[in-house]
Amino acid sequence: MRRYILGGLATLGAVCAHAQSSITLYGIVDAGVAWTNNTQIAKSAGGLTGASTVSFADGLTAGLAGSRWGFHGVEDLGGGLKTVFTLENGFTVNNGALTQGGAEFGRQAFVGLDSSRLGTLTFGRQYDTLIDSIQRFSAPSWAGWMSSHIGDIDDLGLLYRINNAAKYVTPTLGGIRFSALYSFGGLPGSMGRNQVWSLGMSYESGNFGFGAGYLNARDPNVSFYGNTPNKGLSTANNIGSVGSTTVPESFPTFAGYASANTLEIMGLGGNYTFGGTTISGVLTNTRFDSLGSSSGPNPFDYSGNVNFTNIELDVREHITTTLQTGIAFDYTRRSSLDSDGGAKYMQLDMLADYALSRRTDVYLEAILQRASGRDSLGQSAVATIGGFTPSSTNKQAVVRIGLRQRF
Repeated sequence: MRRYILGGLATLGAVCAHAQSSITLYGIVDAGVAWTNNTQIAKSAGGLTGASTVSFADGLTAGLAGSRWGFHGVEDLGGGLKTVFTLENGFTVNNGALTQGGAEFGRQAFVGLDSSRLGTLTFGRQYDTLIDSIQRFSAPSWAGWMSSHIGDIDDLGLLYRINNAAKYVTPTLGGIRFSALYSFGGLPGSMGRNQVWSLGMSYESGNFGFGAGYLNARDPNVSFYGNTPNKGLSTANNIGSVGSTTVPESFPTFAGYASANTLEIMGLGGNYTFGGTTISGVLTNTRFDSLGSSSGPNPFDYSGNVNFTNIELDVREHITTTLQTGIAFDYTRRSSLDSDGGAKYMQLDMLADYALSRRTDVYLEAILQRASGRDSLGQSAVATIGGFTPSSTNKQAVVRIGLRQRF
């Protein structure tokens, strides 16, 4: 009889444990049509050639959110401790191809433990602490990668993830939460090479929010920009391209700095909400240190350090329960390098988003950008709106109408 009772209790415990576990399938599909006044077609000795374009594009390159699907799992281990995991795949709705360089779960892939008292510890491919602490205060959190700061220079456009990473997030105490991440370089005899680490802090209280973050990536051409299946070689430029007679440039703002020994990003952000209005601001500084190292190619023979200072201010308004509008102004300044005078970029983001239901919305978005000075490819700076081929001139404008569905 005792064996039967114990067996019944064990079976009941297993059923209860199963009932306290869950796996959630979720996703987003974002598609639309975009008009661009000027994009590069080719590069030649005579200069850059460009033309206007109209294209069908996924939300990853031009929209509010990259199309994705994923699994989020939780298993209750008892005593306030849970096992958690997330596997998130990115794809383009244009043709169903994998994004993030062809990685099957390129957006996120991690597993860990979550304790209500001690916090959360996770391992795998995941976002750094800048995303946790300040990304929600920036325009990309509501206007997508199109509104990112010149090629996502400060990592707030969700373009980059960190491989081989251990990440710890504290419980929220008094509205304050801290986070830390470390990515192992994995090279024998050189623990510091290719390592990435970051720290973050955020505070929420009523209508006010604030955050601060810092990221440090050694050999960023490989560890930070080269962490997808189609990249990773230090002999190649994993950041961007100088272009050719048949291929346009990519990321001309900072592609020339692939030889940096260290990438440093630090930022502050905050917002305040009153009624249906939210005012936000972000200040970031991005540094490429010790140019000329062996981290990547250096065709322009750069040396020394270069930094980008970015200031963004934005206002969002919930006009009705179904209609939201937003406008943001972004200013980026690059310091002078080798007496080139530096560069400046000004960008205006505008969005109107109408909810057809709780899960489906349509939107109209417009981005305007103007550049001046010299860029990292040693040419007159060209405008380069996130997700689009750079302009052949110092100006670029994009208008997109899109449909987004969440599940």
